[in-house]
Amino acid sequence: MEQMVYIVSVVFTCLALLIIPVIIITRRLSVHLSFKNILRFIKLVASQLDDEEENNEESGTIGEEDKRRRLPKHVAIILDGNRRWAEKRGLGTSEGHQAGARRLIENAKDCFAMGINTVSLFAFSTENWARPEDEVNGLMALFEKHLRSEMAFFRSDKIKISVIGNRTKISQSLLGLITEAEEATKNYEEKHLIIAIDYSGRFDILQACKSLAEKAKNGLIQVEDIDEDVMEKELMTNCSEFPNPDLLIRTSGEQRISNFFLWQSAYTELYFPNVLWPDFGEAEYLEALTWYQQRQRRFGLRV
Repeated sequence: MEQMVYIVSVVFTCLALLIIPVIIITRRLSVHLSFKNILRFIKLVASQLDDEEENNEESGTIGEEDKRRRLPKHVAIILDGNRRWAEKRGLGTSEGHQAGARRLIENAKDCFAMGINTVSLFAFSTENWARPEDEVNGLMALFEKHLRSEMAFFRSDKIKISVIGNRTKISQSLLGLITEAEEATKNYEEKHLIIAIDYSGRFDILQACKSLAEKAKNGLIQVEDIDEDVMEKELMTNCSEFPNPDLLIRTSGEQRISNFFLWQSAYTELYFPNVLWPDFGEAEYLEALTWYQQRQRRFGLRV
């Protein structure tokens, strides 16, 4: 009988040691505590322990490269599925975009809470101008609304804001808010939110080439000096310490990057969950990180 009591006490102690950190972390990240999320967290930890054990067997210690790949430094997200989410619920397109905008802010906060440095959001592509005028106007109004309403949070949480894309078609009122947000947060370093509005990967590369050609024409650089590093400094993501995303997530099940970060995504891990963007919450984000940590990033090399 005493032996049985001892075994039961050991089991409960082990469970407590596992569950208590989960509760603390989920509360700290404002993640809903559920059995599903607990299992995902345990899976994430188990994946890390497996990797550590494998490294210890091979080299006797955890290498610096392995430490760096634990979590992505830069996560890029293509926000897809707002309209389909609304249609499934008998709602209008604008209501789908409103739900997507709320999710955008919530997920950015979760990313930063998990230790991600840079989050890039493909909010409006150059091709999106071809959508119905009322939908485009509604999206631009949403950008203004959330930039204005979240400004205090960006400052208090020290989140650097950068908006990339072609600004020639953007309204003066939205441009004013963008300038205000960028200026107010330009000195922050640990958290960086990049919002792509009227962005095209092809345009990004094209404008970089034109800039380099102009510099070469004016004698500021020599043609032979142009390499990948010089090129990257001309791209719009030069605003980031980590210009190339480690992980790119596109929601809704579509498996393409749709003219987003064409240069920057050369060796990015691409993750395509079936869930629609407004439903992509903390549990789905943890699942994406678990998937990322199981990837072997070789960058064209043999490992």
